[in-house]
Amino acid sequence: MNNVVNEAAEKQWRYARLRAEMAKQGIAGLLAYAPAWRRENVRYLTNAPLKSKYSFAYLPIEGEATAFVLAPEDHEAVRGAGFTEDVRPLSLPGAGEVRARLAEDAKRGRIAIAHQELLPHGTWTALTDGLPIDSFESATGLMDRVRLVKSNWELARIRKSGEVCDVAWQRFLLTLHAGVAEYEIVAEVEAGLAEQGAEDNFMLIASGGSDVRGMTSPTDRRLCKGDMVRTEVTPQMDGYWAQICRTAVVGPPSDNQRKSFDLFEEAVQAGIDAVRPGVTAGEVAAAENDVFRRYGYGEYCTAEYTRVRGHCLGLHLDEVPLLEGIDTVLEENAVLIVHPNTFTPLAGYHVLGDPVVVTKAGAEPLLSTPRRLDWVED
Repeated sequence: MNNVVNEAAEKQWRYARLRAEMAKQGIAGLLAYAPAWRRENVRYLTNAPLKSKYSFAYLPIEGEATAFVLAPEDHEAVRGAGFTEDVRPLSLPGAGEVRARLAEDAKRGRIAIAHQELLPHGTWTALTDGLPIDSFESATGLMDRVRLVKSNWELARIRKSGEVCDVAWQRFLLTLHAGVAEYEIVAEVEAGLAEQGAEDNFMLIASGGSDVRGMTSPTDRRLCKGDMVRTEVTPQMDGYWAQICRTAVVGPPSDNQRKSFDLFEEAVQAGIDAVRPGVTAGEVAAAENDVFRRYGYGEYCTAEYTRVRGHCLGLHLDEVPLLEGIDTVLEENAVLIVHPNTFTPLAGYHVLGDPVVVTKAGAEPLLSTPRRLDWVED
């Protein structure tokens, strides 16, 4: 009974936030599109883990939401999630069924489509056939902003993912020794995550010396004494992602490897110290970059050597980026990982970062794993 009550309250909380934004912008209906690799918006509207090639969910400014799914198992998943009883079949390759649902609302106002940019041309044609094109607009940014702030229900799931990150790092360390291949390390971590009940995991790795410039999928390279082994592990639990970024050494760390860690630890802490409600993603990134600039490594904060200084987390694993110039305001209960991962000449690419929740008091850590330069006997 409590779970049903919680889900009902969660549904009302999400829909109220979305409808408030829709009302501000004069939007009559919001359609979320989910291709197989970007399901976060449909999951936000339905709370269901869908598996098909694509699906839709529609939220009118008033009335019940509707889900459009391809497979019977997805139909059952939506019904079981309890957010909407209106689940309709969807046919390949078009979306005429969705168009029929939009037609009346399109007469009353604009229809906004989250991930409109990812719609195949044929699907777009089926959606808009006979409807005024100027009544459609993108809702991708709108949904990104709404999803940025997490409910307590969501935070509980992200905290569980954080606990699984801690387990994954310990499993990672246990596999490290000279001679083991990168793919063998990743396989062990993946097995550990499966034991914890993770639905999915995104993981990168890189091993070697100061010539390493970034991380990739695992290769057949075997570890050697003195290698730094960098990784980010990103498990998904009940739809929600968390991430841990760490670096370890095979054998005792060198002086430069220790200096590199000290630099990155100071940058991570500066970013975390900057986190509070009302700051922008760009201000957190600048706090990290300022540490590198202070020590003469500012050029390694540029796109030539790195991508972002972290990013937000939630139903998607790589949400709002932390980059100087990004003016997205981090509100209370946003979740982000602060990671100034980049190359420097000290020890090559270094990886270090922790996920946190934005609270009134600052940043609440989601991990219990300490930030240190771990090393294992070679």
